[in-house]
Amino acid sequence: MAASLRLGRQGILFGLRIWNSKSCLWVSPSWQKYVRHFFQSPCFLGVTPLKVQMPALSPTMEEGNIVKWLKKEGEAVAAGDALCEIETDKAVVTMESNDDGVLAKILMEEGSRSVRLGTLIALMVEEGQDWKQVEIPPPDVPAPSAAPPAAHEAAAPVIPPAAPSPPPLPPKLATSGPLRLSPAARHILDTHCLDPKLATPTGPRGLITKEDALNLLKTSPAPKAVPARAPAMAAPATPRPVPTPAAVPPPPGTRPNIPPLSVPGKPGAPGTFTEIPASNIRRVIAQRLTQSKTTIPHAYATVDCDMAAVMQLRKNLAKEQIKVSVNDFIIKAAAVTLKEMPEVNVTWSGDGPQALDSIHISIAVATDRGLITPIIKDAANKGVQEISANAKALAKKARDGKLLPEEYQGGSFSISNLGMFGISGFSAVINPPQACILAVGTSRSVLQLCEDNQTLRTQELMTVTLSSDGRLVDDELASRFLDKLRANLERPQQMALA
Repeated sequence: MAASLRLGRQGILFGLRIWNSKSCLWVSPSWQKYVRHFFQSPCFLGVTPLKVQMPALSPTMEEGNIVKWLKKEGEAVAAGDALCEIETDKAVVTMESNDDGVLAKILMEEGSRSVRLGTLIALMVEEGQDWKQVEIPPPDVPAPSAAPPAAHEAAAPVIPPAAPSPPPLPPKLATSGPLRLSPAARHILDTHCLDPKLATPTGPRGLITKEDALNLLKTSPAPKAVPARAPAMAAPATPRPVPTPAAVPPPPGTRPNIPPLSVPGKPGAPGTFTEIPASNIRRVIAQRLTQSKTTIPHAYATVDCDMAAVMQLRKNLAKEQIKVSVNDFIIKAAAVTLKEMPEVNVTWSGDGPQALDSIHISIAVATDRGLITPIIKDAANKGVQEISANAKALAKKARDGKLLPEEYQGGSFSISNLGMFGISGFSAVINPPQACILAVGTSRSVLQLCEDNQTLRTQELMTVTLSSDGRLVDDELASRFLDKLRANLERPQQMALA
C-alpha cells in the first residue's frame, strides 16, 4: 500500500511538471495517450481485489477459527481449490475457493479465533494482475452516532447541584414485648455486633426476619471489632509495638465474590482458578445442552435386553472374518424398530410434530474438541457389516476433525453408548430437534431361574434407557418402542443382516 502511495505521489508530481511545461510536446496527441495510460495503470490506482470472507459452513455457525492456510501469498488458486481449514461449531472444515486467481494477501493469520461471519480474511486478484499491487480496503469503521455526547452535554441546561440530603434518622427502639428472632436474623446480628432492639420487625407476631436484619445492617455504620473476653484474673498486658497497617482482611465467615486468578509458574493458592479457553464446538455444545434441558420435557424409560444371541452371532461372524461390534447390532436394531414404528421417527418444529421419511441414526463420538454425532444414513436398509464399516470411517473422520456438514446434520434418532467404559446405565440428553436418544450401558452376566425346568442359566443383560420428548413420544409409546427393540436384539436373525 505504501509503495502504491509513493508511486501515486510521483505520478502526480510528474503530471504537474508536464502541465507547467511550455514545451509543445504536451500538445502532441502521442504524449497525451502516454500520460493517460500512466494515470490509469495499476501502478497508480492499485489492483482491485477479489474479497474472501468468512463463510457460513454450517447452519448454526456464527463465528469460526482459522486453523491453517493451505495456500501462500502469491500462489495461483483455481476454483474448487482448498484455501484454508476453518474450525466451525461442529468440526474443522476445508474452505474452497469460488474464483480463479492469485492469493494476494492473507488478512487473518493462522490461529485467529472468533472470526465473525462476513469478516474479510484474505484478498485475491485475477490472473495476470500484479498481486503485490493489490489494494487493501480500509477497515470497516462503525457509523457515528446521531449526535455526539459533547453536543448533548452542551445543549443540556445546567442544573444546580441538589442540596445534600439529611442523614437518615436512627431506627427507633422496639419497646413492646420480648424480642423474637429467626435463626438467620440472629446469626447476622451476632456476626456484625448489632443490637436487635434497633431492628424493625416485619414478621408474624413481631418476629425479626432475615430481611429485617439485612436492612438494619445497611443503615448501620460499620461496627467496631469487639475484643475477646479476658479472664477475670488476667495479668496486665505488656505494651507491644504497633505494626504497620496492612491490607484489611475480609471479615470472618465471608468469602470473595470472584476467586483470584492463579499466577503462571507459581503454585495456585486455595480458591484460585485458571481460565481454559473454550473452542467453538464446546460453546455450541453448552448452548445446545442448555436449550435441550430447558425447552424439551424429557421422559425416561429403561429396559434390560438379553444379548446372548447377539454375542453368539458375533462369534459365528468372526469365524468368517466378519468383525462387527455390539454397537453395530444396536444401530441396526434401532433403525429396524423405527421402521416398524414410524410414529417414533418424528421431530419437533415450531409448528408442531413432523414425520420423517428417512431413518438416519446419529452415533455419539467423543473427540478432543467435544462430542459430535456423525450420521449413518438409511441404516434400516443396510446390513450390520456395512453399518460397521460406515461407523468406523465416520468415527475416524470425527476424531480427525474432517467431517463434512452433510455427515453430521439431519439425523432422526441418536445413540450414545458408554458400555465400553464399564457404565452400567445412564440417561442421555436429547439432541434437538430429534425426539429420542438411546443411552446404552455395558452387558453383565446374570444368573436367572428358568421357569420351565427350574434350572439356572446365565444371561448377558444390557441396560438401555430411552430419553424421549414428552411432546412427541408419550410413556406408552416409549414402552412399546423399547419392547420392540428388545425383541429385535434378542432375536437378531429376524433382522436383515445382508
